[in-house]
Amino acid sequence: MQTPALPVKIAYLVNTYPRASHTFIRREIQALEKLDFSVQRFAMRSDRAMLNDPDDKAEDARTEHLLERGKLAVLAGALGWMLRHPFATPGAVAAALRMGARAGRRRKHLVYLAEAAFLAARCKALGIGHLHAHFGTNPATVAHLCRLLGGPRWSFTTHGPEEFDAPVALSLREKIAGAEFTVAVSSFGRSQLCRWAELAHWPRIKVVHCGIETRHFPAPAPIPAKLRLIAIGRFFEQKGFPLLIEAIAEAARRHPDLHVTLVGDGELRGEIEARIESLTLRRHVTLTGWLTGAQVREELAAAQALILPSFAEGLPVVAMEAMASGRPVIATAIAGLPELVTADTGWLVPAGDAAALASAIDTLAETPPERIAAMGVAARYRVFARHNVETEAARLALLIRGGANA
Repeated sequence: MQTPALPVKIAYLVNTYPRASHTFIRREIQALEKLDFSVQRFAMRSDRAMLNDPDDKAEDARTEHLLERGKLAVLAGALGWMLRHPFATPGAVAAALRMGARAGRRRKHLVYLAEAAFLAARCKALGIGHLHAHFGTNPATVAHLCRLLGGPRWSFTTHGPEEFDAPVALSLREKIAGAEFTVAVSSFGRSQLCRWAELAHWPRIKVVHCGIETRHFPAPAPIPAKLRLIAIGRFFEQKGFPLLIEAIAEAARRHPDLHVTLVGDGELRGEIEARIESLTLRRHVTLTGWLTGAQVREELAAAQALILPSFAEGLPVVAMEAMASGRPVIATAIAGLPELVTADTGWLVPAGDAAALASAIDTLAETPPERIAAMGVAARYRVFARHNVETEAARLALLIRGGANA
């Protein structure tokens, strides 16, 4: 009788994990586990005080938060690893200083070096064969230095826009060169990575979409008769929510029954609330804070469409979830969004244009219900075909097992 193969031991590294806005990482990990991977979750810190979803809370308990061990423990473990790897350490120190110089943060990169050495020791102790980092920012920095210190081979997923805003300061060229492969979540994202990578490394830059669990999206609820929209995301500058409030004010003058639900939270909440008050929009806008996945799906079912006023994006998972719920999308024509939102699944408008957003709301209001429903069906079909988490995780699994040649 043949002995079953043991699961492939890999690790994921994220700076802060889990977070309400990072459920796509959890889904990806769980899909890999179904494909016979044993996945160790590493994060520098937790966001548990902000977690509402029971699945996120359970994921938090499964994650090893390195900095919670204490600075002295991390430093002691790092120094121990470096002393046991005297030939690798000088090159890793030089890389940390070089990357720190580009970022103007040499001291911070020495902290990353210590974290990397501690992580290398943990990976060795756990028998980790591959380390995958999410985001090309400091998680990729730590993973790259970990490899230089004798840790496991590694890869990373970039999402944007942070990586594309500061490619030199983030040493993207060096990280792409050092990784087994690099993942972009859209063709647009891949193009931006190619801009900063050596031509010889372009074949190692792959597209693996973020995925949704189709089982969570049964037959869509009927499109409501009232003009209701939903917007979902963190309340910070790049999401464009203050501009959306201006668009709502303009559209509400023509559509007194308009209502928009804003799901999320963040540093701009106070400013957004002040704008709602100053424009007397309390009747038209509801702020819910962060909701659980089930609650978000309920809000999507109560809306005619999702609206995304973003100034900068990667490829937002909320658009996928709305489309899977049978809802068309109004979005700005930026980054990877035109790859997802097409003429038969929604409306694209220029970024930074409140009047264009208001005009798109007018168009939605004038669209017959049967046409909105048909667009929702097309949206659902498109996202199921392109963003099934099991299909995308299988692509990532091939890359992890076979490196860049997969």
